[in-house]
Amino acid sequence: MGDVHVHEFVSLDGVIDAPVWTAEYGFPPRMGELIGGLTARCAALLLGRVTYEMFEPAWSARTAAEDPGAPFFNDSTKYVVSSTLAAPTWGNTSLLGGYDPATIRQLKHDLPGGLYVSGSATLVRAMLTDGLVDELHLFVYPLTRGDGPRLFPATPATFHLAASEALENGVMYLNYQYRP
Repeated sequence: MGDVHVHEFVSLDGVIDAPVWTAEYGFPPRMGELIGGLTARCAALLLGRVTYEMFEPAWSARTAAEDPGAPFFNDSTKYVVSSTLAAPTWGNTSLLGGYDPATIRQLKHDLPGGLYVSGSATLVRAMLTDGLVDELHLFVYPLTRGDGPRLFPATPATFHLAASEALENGVMYLNYQYRP
């Protein structure tokens, strides 16, 4: 059985929109190591349509020589939750249809490893509401965004801090495990 591991770049005020606002902080090697450690524990990606459409052109042409994360993103199965995506062009992509918690539960049950989720704000909020997220891997940037999609739904939840680390660029890495 696989766990759902959500990775987000998030502002102090909880905004998780397209992370172009993170560029000025750079991407230190340790951040890559933390994300690489996370993806190494996962067997597949679970994405919402918007994130899939952002990732496909960004990752599909990358090679391992350009980015050590490329093999995971390109070779792993990508499950996309969408009722509107018609013909995915990125290899190893499987459409799940619209969001259905039972489908995600079955996918978790059937996979031998974890599911990696990045971005996918609408999907993540729904899975948080339905108790389907096992771990949050947050990279919290030292700024507020004001407007934008928030990470957490209005549904209360309790998490346990499993790990934390201050990165050299001022970003905090926080790993929380869900506690029902």
